[in-house]
Amino acid sequence: MSEKQNTIVSLSFEFAIHIVNTYKVLTEKSKEYVMSKQLLRSGTAIGALAREASNAESKPDFIHKLGMAQKECDETMYWIDLLIETKYLGEEEGERLIEKATSLLKMIRSAIITTKSRYSKNP
Repeated sequence: MSEKQNTIVSLSFEFAIHIVNTYKVLTEKSKEYVMSKQLLRSGTAIGALAREASNAESKPDFIHKLGMAQKECDETMYWIDLLIETKYLGEEEGERLIEKATSLLKMIRSAIITTKSRYSKNP
């Protein structure tokens, strides 16, 4: 596994922990169950897909799995934005989550672009 892939796996795992803890607060204190469940699902899927990508059977499989992680990351940002706007999530906490998600999204996109570029040169 390359250093970039390892970084994505590590950071996405840390992000998932943050998402799980946010979910606990949303359900226990705010009694919000619908949006928070969506946040939990998409926010933890990023790391699972990144880990799957690290064990991909081929470059196209790697690209596909990271592409799915990218979509889950973008969806997670949607739920965070919605939770902020509906006042279930504080703006400061929401912005921290958005910053982490944005950073992950950029890394995932970069890994996809780099792999596609290398793959097109040497399939």
